[in-house]
Amino acid sequence: MNPSPVSPLSPATTPLTVPNVDLPNWWQLWRWIQGPLEFQAENRQRYGDVFELDFWGLARGVLVGDPVVAEEILSQDFRFDVGRGNLLAEPLLGVNSLILMDGDRHRRERKLLMPSFHGDRLKTYSHQIRQITLTALQHWQPGQRFVARSFMQDITLEVIIQVIFGLNQGPRYKTLKAILVQWLDLIDSPLRSSILFLRVLQVDWGKYSPWGAMRNQRQQIYDLLQAEIEERRSQDLSQRTDILSLMMEARDEQGEALSDPELRDEMLTLMFAGHETTATILAWAIYEIHHNPAIKDRLHQDLATVPASTDPLALIQLPYLKAVSQEVLRKYPVIPSLFPRIPQESMVLGGYQFDTSHLIYISGYLLHHREEIYPNPQQFNPDRFLDRTYSPYEYLPFGGGNRRCLGYALAEMELRLVLATILQHFELELAESKPVVYQRRGFTLSPKGGVKMRVLQAL
Repeated sequence: MNPSPVSPLSPATTPLTVPNVDLPNWWQLWRWIQGPLEFQAENRQRYGDVFELDFWGLARGVLVGDPVVAEEILSQDFRFDVGRGNLLAEPLLGVNSLILMDGDRHRRERKLLMPSFHGDRLKTYSHQIRQITLTALQHWQPGQRFVARSFMQDITLEVIIQVIFGLNQGPRYKTLKAILVQWLDLIDSPLRSSILFLRVLQVDWGKYSPWGAMRNQRQQIYDLLQAEIEERRSQDLSQRTDILSLMMEARDEQGEALSDPELRDEMLTLMFAGHETTATILAWAIYEIHHNPAIKDRLHQDLATVPASTDPLALIQLPYLKAVSQEVLRKYPVIPSLFPRIPQESMVLGGYQFDTSHLIYISGYLLHHREEIYPNPQQFNPDRFLDRTYSPYEYLPFGGGNRRCLGYALAEMELRLVLATILQHFELELAESKPVVYQRRGFTLSPKGGVKMRVLQAL
């Protein structure tokens, strides 16, 4: 049974001390790299909902798995910095990534980027996503085997390149697509992912060394993006709908546009955040749908109420399809915890004293697996989202506060639309009966083996 939430103390009460995980710091770091979800669950059983981790070579961090404390943090996000707690991502995403920013610069950049992901733009993107999926399905034949995560990665990469970058043909399109895949494959296992956490490994010994290869391929991506940006500077972008063009047209309150380095790093961030994560969630969704025949049957019943030619935005509002996607996002966190918050001043949260040296991580995994909120949390049960509405401190797959993922509406739409399109056109089955477990892939957690599937027939 999970420990009870910690109640805030009165100002006159002495704050509690956050318990430290009593393990060597090098072992804590390896457990976080190799099996972060089990590591979190074990520590909550031993220490409660708030405990401090010490990762060898990195800053100490406090993990929070209590919705009461999560609400205290996210409801006053202006009192925390987040960007300076994400320096591990700088070598991957660049110094101008939104996730590394705080204060006025973060507010400016977020305001410039936000219109590209909401409103009428989503309708245009929905038609593109469905067409990309239909094109990918053209090659399927009965009896064909495929790896779900690889197939989904092909779709989400195509979405990124067409919807985000605005490319769909030509040498630059082909080169960028190939390099992006190679770049992310450099961190496709726990061992390879260690390079992101251990600075001692971040040494460039040339393009054939792990860190050298990562830097070399990132530079190639930068060069391709810069060439595309320069080419578009001489074009009329008013009729283009891709996110790169919209970002190039955006102006802040002083009439200033994003610089080329800012554009490059934001493009890289969107590629990483919108490609890897969505492909992973889609693979888990395919696994759970075909691991639970009753769920698959109900989805087909849901989809049968509308024709395949229905407006994509109407299709994704189907109640059970929505519930299935929400349950996938609940059960399978793509990253082990939210980005860390760093207090700008000393404060008491949940009865614990925090100061400006603390990195506070809210654990979506621990919140989404609380027995009193989600009974039988290890069970895949979409009905829980039909029976109840959860607060933003109980359910936060895209983060919360002023750092909620900018592209969450696009990601949710892509998840439901790709699933709906596949299920409307093909009958599939799992190619293996053994349970699928997760493994680390860079900063994300992905199904080990990718989920092996078989095509039964076209519908």
